[in-house]
Amino acid sequence: MKTKLFSPYTVKGVTLKNRIVMAPMCMYSSHEKDGKLQNWHYTHYISRAVGQVGLIMVEATAVTAQGRISEQDLGIWSDEHIEGFTKLVSMMKEHGAKTAIQLAHAGRKADIEGDIVSSSAIAFSDKYKTPKELTKEEIAETVEAFKLGAERAKKAGFDILEIHAAHGYLINQFLSPLTNKRTDEYGGSVENRYRFLKEVIDEIRSIWDGPLFVRVSAKDYHEEGLDVEDYVVFSKWMKDQGVDLIDVSSGAVVPARINVYPGYQVKLAETIKHGADIDTGAVGLITTGVQAEEVLQNDRSDLIFLARELLRDPYWPRRAAKELGEEIQSPVQYERGWV
Repeated sequence: MKTKLFSPYTVKGVTLKNRIVMAPMCMYSSHEKDGKLQNWHYTHYISRAVGQVGLIMVEATAVTAQGRISEQDLGIWSDEHIEGFTKLVSMMKEHGAKTAIQLAHAGRKADIEGDIVSSSAIAFSDKYKTPKELTKEEIAETVEAFKLGAERAKKAGFDILEIHAAHGYLINQFLSPLTNKRTDEYGGSVENRYRFLKEVIDEIRSIWDGPLFVRVSAKDYHEEGLDVEDYVVFSKWMKDQGVDLIDVSSGAVVPARINVYPGYQVKLAETIKHGADIDTGAVGLITTGVQAEEVLQNDRSDLIFLARELLRDPYWPRRAAKELGEEIQSPVQYERGWV
């Protein structure tokens, strides 16, 4: 019987050859501070495509220069970025991978020169600058920046787009009551705190009819913060707006101690999947084929997002296939070694 991990997954006409996803991970390798791809990025991403990963998601890519996590981040705030991404997408697809990009804005967690911004003027910690509270005009400009980033990603040929609403970055800062102390229509009630993400989704959907994912931090790990049941509500709203899958992570909106263990975030993905009736991706210390197969077979999630494990082993799909007794096609150049 074919394993679930190596079965196809189709969303809005895009079919992944397996359910293995390379999670977005910052490389901090845009050395010219211009947000452009370097040789490292091509080596890094294409090697995972050769390794037979089904979907490769490019790291958090800033929709404005001010929205970079670091000054070495990739960017998509300019048409000058399109050429490099077009080349990268083409090269990944040569090896059978589908392609995605994570559109992001760091908000108060930006470590860059100049002013940084957030939902409210509260620093992440004493090691970070205090951000400027975004005006409503600036919010509208930022929403437009996400739309323009999506347009550029579309021109570059990406199959799937993901909105980064997790890990304490700007959208997450609007969602959480720990970081959003606004008194206008973008703060206060749950509906108001969701408004910024709602507008970003609507604007991207106005120009993009392909698969759309959203990464969330489904638990703030703080007694006054958000928990997974809050994200079930958000996920229902996102589904109504045309979001296809929730990529479920957790934490990082405020400093917190997190008890990590193998699969520690899978229960969050499972709760959202069944509570909101929407597909989810599970991520977080998933390291073996058997572990990934259990998550899928028990209907706890639909895709497996791998991060550090794919840094350790670009050919993890081969290792997982051998572990599960599954046969997968090797790159023709590697047939002698993949028997």
